[in-house]
Formats: sequence, structure tokens, C-alpha cells
Amino acid sequence: MTQMAEQITVLKANGEREIFDEEKLRSSLFHAGASEEAVEQVMSHILPELRNDMTTNDIYRHAFSVLQKISKPVARSYSLRRAVMDLGPSGFPFEDFIAKVLEAKGYKCQTRQTVLGECVPHEVDVVAYNEKELIMIEAKFHNGLGTKSDLKVVLYIKARFDDLGGNVFDYGGTDRRITGCWLITNTKFSSTAIHYGICKNLTMIGWNYPEKGSLQDMIENEALHPITCLVSLSAADKKILLEKRIVLCSDIKKNPKLLNEFLGKNFNSEPVINEINEL
Repeated sequence: MTQMAEQITVLKANGEREIFDEEKLRSSLFHAGASEEAVEQVMSHILPELRNDMTTNDIYRHAFSVLQKISKPVARSYSLRRAVMDLGPSGFPFEDFIAKVLEAKGYKCQTRQTVLGECVPHEVDVVAYNEKELIMIEAKFHNGLGTKSDLKVVLYIKARFDDLGGNVFDYGGTDRRITGCWLITNTKFSSTAIHYGICKNLTMIGWNYPEKGSLQDMIENEALHPITCLVSLSAADKKILLEKRIVLCSDIKKNPKLLNEFLGKNFNSEPVINEINEL
């Protein structure tokens, strides 16, 4: 690690300060698929620009800008977490996205369901089922990278799931009880939330939790890129498509006419299709 990097304190998304970790940045770049040469190019641009209280967001944007010039596919992979964050500010597109991820894994899904527990009705974000499983899912979306789902959230969700466990539901044409309850978030869990979840056997999936089977793993394993990762679409275009419940690049690839249907007959879809094909 360079002497310069050792002395730099950066500002995290949650407002905390920490010493800049050069190896952590290198690791994230390699994980995105960057070659050793590309990583060194990024580092050679970033290290001279480091300054105290530089935000991690500034570092990310700088790295992304350099990667864009080297390899757009790697740049998109590197930006995946923020692309999921850009599904906000409401949680509805995130719920639709989670349903798409689970459908790719063989589940049938319904979103925003009102279901009756043993005592009271509940709003369930995603219901996923197949022949053997019936899973009720809370999709907890946060608009800030530094925001964690804490113990209070997990306690609340566990109480709701306990009530749901006392009833029988008709999904897939069969009356049955739930076989699992999941809490999925686009950020992280606090350590106490994780400890409680393990103790109570609650399935919790965060961006990088658990070590195997995290949300990042689920997305990358199924190659499901949200439309928010596309640089050829403006923020306004993405908002319109998300409102129409178009959340995956693969949705557009299967039916390119969706772009002109929702963005106007004069919209030039060629750059978007080309970018999707590069994925």
C-alpha cells in the first residue's frame, strides 16, 4: 500500500470515516472482471487524486469513469450495486426486480400481496412458490448505501412471519402453509440483526450476505442486469420504464419494441440494444 493511501481518510456513505484501503478497491475491481492492467490504470488515476474526507462515492465515480474508457462491460459489472440502488426511490421496482431474480431460479412469483395471517392481514412484497416451496418475502429497499437493516427491522419482520405461519394459503392451486420466510435487502444487515436471524433460523439476504448466496451472487449467477445499469438510457427514460414495470435489460432484449412503445416512436433504440447485447 502506498504511503499516500495510508494517510488518507475517506468518508463512507453512512457518514463514518475510515482509512482508505487500496487493496479493498483493487479487490472490488477484480471482482467486477477487470484485468490486472485495467486495475493498475484505475489506481494510477485515483491515487494521485485522493484527499482527506473524499467520499467513497467520489472514488467510485472516478473508478467507473476510467473503466468506461477501458471496458464498458466491466464498468457495468462494477456499477451493479449502484444500479440496484437506482431502482429507487420507491421500493416497488426493487420488489419487481427480486421477483424476476427468483423467477429465473424457477419460482413463480406474485408481488404486493395482501395475505391473511392467523390474527391480522399483512402486505407481503413478494410471494414465491413452486411445487415444494411457498415463500413469503419482505424486500427491504434502502436509498442509501450506508443504511443497514437493523435488529428492529428483523424483529418486526419475524413477528409478521410468525403470524403468517399460522394460516393456510392457496398459491399454485394447492392449499398449504408457508415453507419459508425471507428478508432481502439491497444493502447490509447490522451485526445484531444477523445474530438474531441466525438464532431464529430466518433467511436473510443482503447485498454481500451470506458469504454464498448473497443478493449480488443471485443477480450475477443469473446474469440479470437491471435497466438502471445502462448508460445509453437517461434517468428520465429509466424512470418511465420502471413505472411500466420494465426492470430487466433482458425484458428489452426480448421485446425491443417496448422502448418505442413507452419512450416515443422517435426514440433511437439502437444504442440501447447494442449496449444490452454487449452485456
